[in-house]
Parts: sequence; structure tokens; C-alpha cells
Amino acid sequence: MSTASTMRALQQRSLTGPGDLRLITDAPVPKPGPGEVLIRVLAAGVNFVDISQAHGTFAGGPQPPYLAGIEGAGEVTAIGEGVTGLELGTHVVGVSIGGGAFAEYLLLPAAAAVPVPPGWTDEQALGLLVNWPTALAALKPLGGVVAGQTVLIHAAAGGTGQAAVTIAKHYGATVIATASPGKHEAVRALGADHVVDSRSTDLAVDVLRLTGGAGVDVVLESVGGATLEASLTVAKRVTGRVVVYGLAGGEAAITNWDLVYKHQVHVIGLNIGILIQAAPHIFGELMGELFGLIAAGVLGPGQPTTYELAEGPKALAELEARATVGKLALRL
Repeated sequence: MSTASTMRALQQRSLTGPGDLRLITDAPVPKPGPGEVLIRVLAAGVNFVDISQAHGTFAGGPQPPYLAGIEGAGEVTAIGEGVTGLELGTHVVGVSIGGGAFAEYLLLPAAAAVPVPPGWTDEQALGLLVNWPTALAALKPLGGVVAGQTVLIHAAAGGTGQAAVTIAKHYGATVIATASPGKHEAVRALGADHVVDSRSTDLAVDVLRLTGGAGVDVVLESVGGATLEASLTVAKRVTGRVVVYGLAGGEAAITNWDLVYKHQVHVIGLNIGILIQAAPHIFGELMGELFGLIAAGVLGPGQPTTYELAEGPKALAELEARATVGKLALRL
């Protein structure tokens, strides 16, 4: 397949936030090296990682100026040396933590390019390697959720939160979800048993009331800031698990004194990229289970809210302001 030499892309020019994201038209089209594939991006996922990178708070993130975006889906247009199992024209979804997905072409490690499920569009496959595995990892291998337990899911109206609600209910858990008031109906429609105002100053009191003071078995913590304290407070003593996979609300401190005398709970950190690298066998099992959920109809094609590429700064600003529901995507 012939490929242009330059392309449109969104370039992050500083670490002052997504407001300094600019559309350029002369970015060089990359060429695949050994073990890589080049895809013509048809849809790119918008994630909180993109916001963290734009603020320079993502550990090991790219330095400006860089092409933004970590998640892309589209058609394979070039294949590097040594790549097997992928053919030109195959539609795949993949993640490149170094950026480059908010562009017309994206380089991906061939091992990280997953074929788009049959019958799905490219934008419907967004989340398959970011949001859904994060939700499943937090609930199952790390959170150890089993039927009859109670799970608190923060930011339940977001892409990862929505998947977590669906998966937790499938496995027989009682779900307490947090979301801002305007998003409560969307979360209830997913099957959440209770929805709490995420902006409540008495979040822990609200959750403990719903559990009769017993607390919850697992907390999916993606907010951070003051919310982390509430999460630790509502987790059951000794057996409760708090899986931390985000810090949209800022950093929070916890000390060894807290864990010995105040919050005797399991605190588990989750970064899906590190899980893939450090425990590929767990990730392989996770993806097998995920595709089983898809085959069973538990998880279906995504329905992201879409923006044009030039509207990328707007999409990121709205996500950062928590003004969105569900998965967001840029259409190229």
C-alpha cells in the first residue's frame, strides 16, 4: 500500500495541559521497523493518560513537542521485518504509550496490535486494550471479586467505570457506583445497584450507610485526592481491597501509620502497561477472559462519543472537566 510522506496530527507543545495541543499538517509519517506495523488510524481513543502526559505527571511520559494519543484503531498499511500473523488490510486496535495515535498514521509493536472483532467498526473496538482490561484486572486477578461481594466503583460513568459496572454485575457482585448527579441514570442503566453523588462531602458516610456499616469488599479507585481517604475508610477491615489505577483528582498520601492503625486494608496499585510488561501471563489470561465475555455477549461493541481530529483539545478539556459520559474517540 502506498503511504503519504506527511500527515495531520495533534502535537502537544508543552507540559501546561491539553490546551496547548495543536493540529499540524506536516508531521512525518513513520516507517515500521522490525517487529512493528504501521496503521492508517481511523479512530483514536481519548484517555486520562493523555491528560496526564500533557501535564507532565505521567511517569516516563513523552517530552514536548510530541504527537499525542496512546490508543488507535485502523488498517494495517505497512509491515516491518519479522512480523507474522498480520496482513496488509487487517483492521487492528493497539496502544502506543509513547504517543502518536492522534494522527493519520501510527506505529505499533506487532505484538500489541489486536484484530478488531468481526462485525465491529474501528471506533467500536476502542477500549479493548485500555479500559476493559483495566476494569477486569482491577476486579478479578487483583481485586479478587466473587459473587455476593460488594464493590465500590468510582467514576462509574467513564469508559473504564462503565465496563467495571457491567463486569462486576456479571460476576454476581453488588455494585455501589459514584458519579456526578447528571450521570446517575446512565450508570443505573448499566445495572448498578446504588449510585452515590461523587461530589458528596460525606462520600464515606453515604457508602457505609448503604452497607449497614459493614463496608465494601473491593474499591476501584481511579480518582485519588480526597477520594482516596474515603475509599480506604469504606473498605472492610483486614479483608478489604482498594485497587488504585488512576489519580484524576490529584495525588494523595498514605503512610505506614495509616495502614497499621487506621486503614487495615489491602492497597493494590494497577497500571495496565506495567501489568502487560511485568506479568504477560496474567495479561494473556485476562485477554482470554475478556474475549470470552465478548463471545458471551456480556461486553459488546463500544459506542463512543466521537469528535473530529481538530476537536481533540475540546475532547480532552471536557474529559478533564469530567463533563463526559462513556468512551471518547477522535475520528480521522
